Amino acid sequence: MIELRDLRKVFGPVVAVDGVSLRVERGEVLGFLGPNGAGKSTTMKMVAGFLTPTSGTAVVDGHDVREDSLGVRRVLGYLPEGAPAYPDMTPAGFLKWVADVRGYKGAERSKRVAKVVERVQLEGVLHQSIETLSKGFKRRVGLAQALLHDPEVLILDEPTDGLDPNQKHEVRELIRTLGGQKVVVLSTHILEEVEAVCTRAVIIARGRVVADETPAELQARSKVHNAVRLRIPKGASGVLEEIAAMRLVDEVRREGADDGHIACTIVPKRGEAIVAAVSRILQQRGVEVDGLTVEAGRLDEVFRTITTGGPAKERKGGQA
Repeated sequence: MIELRDLRKVFGPVVAVDGVSLRVERGEVLGFLGPNGAGKSTTMKMVAGFLTPTSGTAVVDGHDVREDSLGVRRVLGYLPEGAPAYPDMTPAGFLKWVADVRGYKGAERSKRVAKVVERVQLEGVLHQSIETLSKGFKRRVGLAQALLHDPEVLILDEPTDGLDPNQKHEVRELIRTLGGQKVVVLSTHILEEVEAVCTRAVIIARGRVVADETPAELQARSKVHNAVRLRIPKGASGVLEEIAAMRLVDEVRREGADDGHIACTIVPKRGEAIVAAVSRILQQRGVEVDGLTVEAGRLDEVFRTITTGGPAKERKGGQA
């Protein structure tokens, strides 16, 4: 549904996007991640036909952005960064105008506008001017216009920016539902959003793709993947020396004490699964455990490592 081939964009001396290539299939929800200035929004604008690539190309549902930019826009729903809209219009007027531009008239126009208004819950602000709306409602107006023509491909730049926790949950549920039927590409700096809704994550840094994996695969790169977090009585702290000496344990981090207990994290080597071995030692020593959890891994740590060029965690089998 989306294919980028060595996509490149140069602004004078600045290389904003430097040879990005990837494919996105129907049913995928792709999280497009990167630090500020990495080239995320520029890439999305090229895919949506709003910027012409310096070289390379993008194909969306069979339409080449260089040869058929208008065809791309017909099959694509696009929520730009900042959700721009005409500030003196109301959401009702703006969405009717978008429907007109899309070629819908009469009953069909009314039906489509009503459907997206209900879908993103705009009923309470339909007749206020957009300039008076909160940032969150402006975002929802932008999302409504992207969904109005029921596109097969959605490109969403920071779709939950400015929304409160309840609104974020609703939009994430909507994205998850849409992802089963369409292609959804969303740029976000909220890593929990990637875990919540994305089936795949692409990380871009300095204009280049530096990672393309599932969220679970990225989490597995974390140093604390499969780490065991637990609380034990202070009097049983000696067992931590025995655990630290285990062959598959990298380190034991003591993280504070309260109410007669010690909290600690047991970090494995190379992300090995150690919970069973740790539990066995605790049981053999008769240690009463007050809470035990296993870490999936921390995306923020992996993101920092990948985007700053730091050393990646050694993977099983000795590969970095």
